[in-house]
Amino acid sequence: MLSRLVSIVLLFISLLHIVFASKPLAAVCKTVDKFNSGDQFDNNLIQLMFLLAIKAPKIGFEIASVGSGQAKVNGLALCRGDIGSEWCLRCLNKAIFHLQSDCQYKKDAIIWFDNCLLRYSNKEFFGEIDHNHTMLMRDKSNVVNPIEFDHKVIELMNKLINKAYISPLLFATGEMEIQRVGRLYGLVQCTKDLSGGECKTCLKSAISQIPTCCGGKRGGRVLGGSCNVRYELYQFFDY
Repeated sequence: MLSRLVSIVLLFISLLHIVFASKPLAAVCKTVDKFNSGDQFDNNLIQLMFLLAIKAPKIGFEIASVGSGQAKVNGLALCRGDIGSEWCLRCLNKAIFHLQSDCQYKKDAIIWFDNCLLRYSNKEFFGEIDHNHTMLMRDKSNVVNPIEFDHKVIELMNKLINKAYISPLLFATGEMEIQRVGRLYGLVQCTKDLSGGECKTCLKSAISQIPTCCGGKRGGRVLGGSCNVRYELYQFFDY
Protein backbone atom coordinates (compact mmCIF):
# COMPACT_ATOMS: atom_id res chain seq x y z
CA MET A 1 0.00 0.00 0.00
CA LEU A 2 1.70 3.13 1.26
CA SER A 3 5.16 1.52 1.22
CA ARG A 4 5.30 2.27 -2.50
CA LEU A 5 4.03 5.77 -1.85
CA VAL A 6 6.73 6.34 0.74
CA SER A 7 9.41 5.28 -1.73
CA ILE A 8 8.19 7.86 -4.22
CA VAL A 9 7.65 10.80 -1.92
CA LEU A 10 10.82 10.37 0.13
CA LEU A 11 12.83 11.16 -2.98
CA PHE A 12 12.05 14.77 -2.15
CA ILE A 13 13.67 14.65 1.29
CA SER A 14 17.38 14.87 1.91
CA LEU A 15 17.33 13.95 5.59
CA LEU A 16 15.63 10.58 5.81
CA HIS A 17 16.33 10.21 9.51
CA ILE A 18 13.88 13.03 10.22
CA VAL A 19 11.05 10.87 8.92
CA PHE A 20 11.88 7.92 11.12
CA ALA A 21 12.75 9.89 14.26
CA SER A 22 9.58 11.96 14.70
CA LYS A 23 6.34 10.58 16.02
CA PRO A 24 2.86 11.97 15.33
CA LEU A 25 0.82 13.75 17.99
CA ALA A 26 -2.07 11.44 17.15
CA ALA A 27 -3.65 9.41 14.37
CA VAL A 28 -7.25 8.27 13.92
CA CYS A 29 -8.38 5.55 11.50
CA LYS A 30 -11.35 3.80 13.07
CA THR A 31 -13.23 3.18 9.83
CA VAL A 32 -14.28 -0.36 9.00
CA ASP A 33 -13.86 0.36 5.28
CA LYS A 34 -10.66 -1.20 3.99
CA PHE A 35 -8.88 -1.69 0.69
CA ASN A 36 -6.37 -4.20 -0.62
CA SER A 37 -2.79 -3.67 -1.65
CA GLY A 38 -2.56 -2.98 -5.36
CA ASP A 39 -6.25 -2.35 -5.98
CA GLN A 40 -7.55 0.81 -7.67
CA PHE A 41 -8.18 2.64 -4.40
CA ASP A 42 -4.60 1.91 -3.35
CA ASN A 43 -3.25 3.25 -6.63
CA ASN A 44 -5.42 6.36 -6.37
CA LEU A 45 -4.29 6.95 -2.78
CA ILE A 46 -0.67 6.80 -3.87
CA GLN A 47 -1.32 9.41 -6.56
CA LEU A 48 -3.25 11.58 -4.12
CA MET A 49 -0.54 11.60 -1.46
CA PHE A 50 2.03 12.41 -4.10
CA LEU A 51 -0.05 15.38 -5.31
CA LEU A 52 -0.58 16.71 -1.79
CA ALA A 53 3.10 16.42 -0.90
CA ILE A 54 4.07 18.33 -4.05
CA LYS A 55 1.41 21.06 -4.03
CA ALA A 56 0.66 21.79 -0.37
CA PRO A 57 4.11 23.16 0.61
CA LYS A 58 3.74 26.02 -1.90
CA ILE A 59 0.92 27.70 0.02
CA GLY A 60 0.66 25.54 3.14
CA PHE A 61 -2.60 23.89 2.11
CA GLU A 62 -4.08 21.69 -0.59
CA ILE A 63 -7.15 19.57 -1.28
CA ALA A 64 -7.41 17.05 -4.09
CA SER A 65 -9.36 14.02 -5.29
CA VAL A 66 -8.23 11.12 -7.44
CA GLY A 67 -10.38 8.46 -9.11
CA SER A 68 -14.12 7.93 -9.35
CA GLY A 69 -16.86 5.76 -7.92
CA GLN A 70 -15.91 3.35 -5.14
CA ALA A 71 -12.21 3.92 -5.85
CA LYS A 72 -12.33 7.70 -5.41
CA VAL A 73 -10.17 9.11 -2.62
CA ASN A 74 -10.25 12.66 -1.27
CA GLY A 75 -7.37 14.25 0.59
CA LEU A 76 -6.39 17.36 2.52
CA ALA A 77 -3.01 18.62 3.68
CA LEU A 78 -2.50 21.59 6.01
CA CYS A 79 0.75 23.00 7.34
CA ARG A 80 1.03 25.38 10.26
CA GLY A 81 0.75 28.96 9.13
CA ASP A 82 4.11 30.08 10.50
CA ILE A 83 6.36 27.50 8.81
CA GLY A 84 8.01 27.61 5.40
CA SER A 85 7.64 25.28 2.44
CA GLU A 86 10.67 23.13 3.33
CA TRP A 87 9.39 22.32 6.81
CA CYS A 88 5.91 21.80 5.41
CA LEU A 89 7.21 19.20 2.96
CA ARG A 90 9.21 17.44 5.67
CA CYS A 91 6.18 17.24 7.92
CA LEU A 92 3.89 15.91 5.20
CA ASN A 93 6.38 13.23 4.28
CA LYS A 94 6.54 12.18 7.93
CA ALA A 95 2.76 12.02 7.95
CA ILE A 96 2.68 9.84 4.83
CA PHE A 97 5.30 7.53 6.28
CA HIS A 98 3.47 7.06 9.57
CA LEU A 99 0.12 6.45 7.92
CA GLN A 100 1.71 3.34 6.44
CA SER A 101 2.04 1.71 9.84
CA ASP A 102 -0.70 3.44 11.82
CA CYS A 103 -3.58 3.23 9.33
CA GLN A 104 -2.60 0.61 6.78
CA TYR A 105 -5.37 -0.38 4.34
CA LYS A 106 -7.93 1.95 5.95
CA LYS A 107 -10.09 4.07 3.64
CA ASP A 108 -10.37 6.96 6.10
CA ALA A 109 -7.52 8.34 8.19
CA ILE A 110 -6.16 11.52 9.72
CA ILE A 111 -2.81 12.22 11.36
CA TRP A 112 -1.46 15.24 13.23
CA PHE A 113 2.06 16.51 13.78
CA ASP A 114 3.21 19.77 15.36
CA ASN A 115 3.63 21.33 11.93
CA CYS A 116 0.95 19.69 9.79
CA LEU A 117 -2.09 17.50 9.46
CA LEU A 118 -2.91 15.05 6.68
CA ARG A 119 -6.29 13.50 5.99
CA TYR A 120 -7.79 11.24 3.34
CA SER A 121 -11.15 9.52 2.94
CA ASN A 122 -13.34 7.64 0.53
CA LYS A 123 -16.10 10.06 1.57
CA GLU A 124 -16.57 13.70 0.51
CA PHE A 125 -15.57 16.12 3.28
CA PHE A 126 -14.29 19.32 1.65
CA GLY A 127 -15.91 22.51 2.93
CA GLU A 128 -17.55 20.81 5.91
CA ILE A 129 -16.63 21.18 9.57
CA ASP A 130 -15.27 17.85 10.77
CA HIS A 131 -17.00 16.77 13.99
CA ASN A 132 -15.73 13.18 13.85
CA HIS A 133 -12.00 13.56 14.48
CA THR A 134 -10.99 15.32 17.70
CA MET A 135 -8.03 14.75 19.98
CA LEU A 136 -7.44 16.53 23.30
CA MET A 137 -3.96 16.98 24.75
CA ARG A 138 -2.80 18.71 27.92
CA ASP A 139 0.29 19.43 29.96
CA LYS A 140 0.76 17.38 33.12
CA SER A 141 1.63 20.40 35.28
CA ASN A 142 -0.90 22.69 36.98
CA VAL A 143 -0.83 26.46 37.38
CA VAL A 144 -1.05 28.05 40.83
CA ASN A 145 -4.14 30.17 40.08
CA PRO A 146 -6.31 27.99 37.81
CA ILE A 147 -9.50 30.08 37.80
CA GLU A 148 -7.80 33.29 36.69
CA PHE A 149 -5.53 31.39 34.31
CA ASP A 150 -8.38 29.55 32.59
CA HIS A 151 -10.22 32.83 32.13
CA LYS A 152 -7.15 34.36 30.47
CA VAL A 153 -6.72 31.34 28.19
CA ILE A 154 -10.26 31.71 26.85
CA GLU A 155 -9.81 35.48 26.56
CA LEU A 156 -6.69 35.04 24.44
CA MET A 157 -8.26 32.31 22.33
CA ASN A 158 -11.27 34.50 21.55
CA LYS A 159 -9.00 37.34 20.47
CA LEU A 160 -7.11 34.99 18.17
CA ILE A 161 -10.32 33.61 16.68
CA ASN A 162 -11.41 37.13 15.78
CA LYS A 163 -8.11 37.61 13.97
CA ALA A 164 -7.98 34.21 12.29
CA TYR A 165 -11.42 33.98 10.70
CA ILE A 166 -10.86 37.20 8.71
CA SER A 167 -7.30 36.28 7.74
CA PRO A 168 -6.58 34.73 4.31
CA LEU A 169 -4.57 32.05 6.12
CA LEU A 170 -7.33 31.36 8.67
CA PHE A 171 -4.48 31.40 11.18
CA ALA A 172 -3.45 33.58 14.12
CA THR A 173 -0.97 33.62 16.97
CA GLY A 174 -0.66 35.89 19.97
CA GLU A 175 0.41 36.32 23.57
CA MET A 176 -0.76 37.78 26.85
CA GLU A 177 0.87 38.58 30.18
CA ILE A 178 -0.62 36.88 33.25
CA GLN A 179 0.36 38.05 36.72
CA ARG A 180 2.22 35.50 38.87
CA VAL A 181 2.35 33.12 35.91
CA GLY A 182 4.19 34.71 33.00
CA ARG A 183 3.44 35.05 29.31
CA LEU A 184 0.71 32.97 27.74
CA TYR A 185 1.06 32.06 24.06
CA GLY A 186 -1.72 30.87 21.79
CA LEU A 187 -2.32 29.62 18.24
CA VAL A 188 -5.49 28.92 16.27
CA GLN A 189 -5.85 27.63 12.71
CA CYS A 190 -8.47 26.30 10.29
CA THR A 191 -8.22 24.34 7.08
CA LYS A 192 -8.66 26.67 4.13
CA ASP A 193 -11.53 24.77 2.55
CA LEU A 194 -13.74 26.43 5.19
CA SER A 195 -15.25 29.88 4.88
CA GLY A 196 -14.36 32.53 7.45
CA GLY A 197 -17.67 31.99 9.21
CA GLU A 198 -17.23 28.23 9.27
CA CYS A 199 -13.71 28.70 10.64
CA LYS A 200 -15.04 30.85 13.47
CA THR A 201 -17.69 28.25 14.30
CA CYS A 202 -15.11 25.46 14.31
CA LEU A 203 -12.69 27.36 16.54
CA LYS A 204 -15.44 28.38 18.98
CA SER A 205 -16.38 24.72 19.32
CA ALA A 206 -12.73 23.80 19.88
CA ILE A 207 -12.11 26.33 22.66
CA SER A 208 -15.34 25.27 24.37
CA GLN A 209 -13.58 21.97 25.09
CA ILE A 210 -10.57 23.60 26.79
CA PRO A 211 -12.10 23.89 30.31
CA THR A 212 -12.99 20.19 30.37
CA CYS A 213 -9.82 19.03 28.68
CA CYS A 214 -7.20 21.30 30.08
CA GLY A 215 -8.55 23.38 32.96
CA GLY A 216 -5.74 24.61 35.20
CA LYS A 217 -3.05 23.05 33.03
CA ARG A 218 0.02 24.92 31.83
CA GLY A 219 -0.62 23.91 28.23
CA GLY A 220 -3.28 22.30 26.09
CA ARG A 221 -4.43 21.52 22.56
CA VAL A 222 -7.61 20.62 20.77
CA LEU A 223 -6.80 18.90 17.48
CA GLY A 224 -9.50 18.54 14.84
CA GLY A 225 -9.89 17.69 11.20
CA SER A 226 -10.98 21.23 10.34
CA CYS A 227 -9.36 23.41 13.00
CA ASN A 228 -7.04 23.30 15.98
CA VAL A 229 -6.13 25.47 18.96
CA ARG A 230 -3.17 25.45 21.30
CA TYR A 231 -1.86 27.42 24.28
CA GLU A 232 1.40 27.18 26.24
CA LEU A 233 3.46 29.15 28.76
CA TYR A 234 6.35 29.25 26.31
CA GLN A 235 6.64 30.50 22.75
CA PHE A 236 6.13 27.60 20.35
CA PHE A 237 5.52 29.50 17.11
CA ASP A 238 7.66 31.72 14.90
CA TYR A 239 5.31 34.71 14.68
